[in-house]
Amino acid sequence: MTRVARGQVKHGRKKRVLKRAKGFMGGRHRLYRTAKEVVNRSDHYATVHRKRRKRDFRRLWITRISAAARIRGISYSRMMSGLKKASVEIDRKVLADLAVADPAAFDRIVETARKALG
Repeated sequence: MTRVARGQVKHGRKKRVLKRAKGFMGGRHRLYRTAKEVVNRSDHYATVHRKRRKRDFRRLWITRISAAARIRGISYSRMMSGLKKASVEIDRKVLADLAVADPAAFDRIVETARKALG
């Protein structure tokens, strides 16, 4: 059987991993085996936290809406219930933005929710 020189492929693979490990401390950016482990772990964390970011932002929006609603004398759950009854379909991201950037518009939305609650 003929001999196959693999050096170029293996070197390229190592180089790719070490390039991605740039900025890691100690042997984590210098030693191939260690770098490979931490790069794989960082890929895993990146995947998990892409999902988590969506949850975190939703929590932030709900907190902002809740705080703005309480200032206006209504709880978050009652306000959302009122908006649902009034058939107002504004997502939490937009509501949170209105609460921060345009308080007058948020006041009108709160009044709409109050009227729907009766």
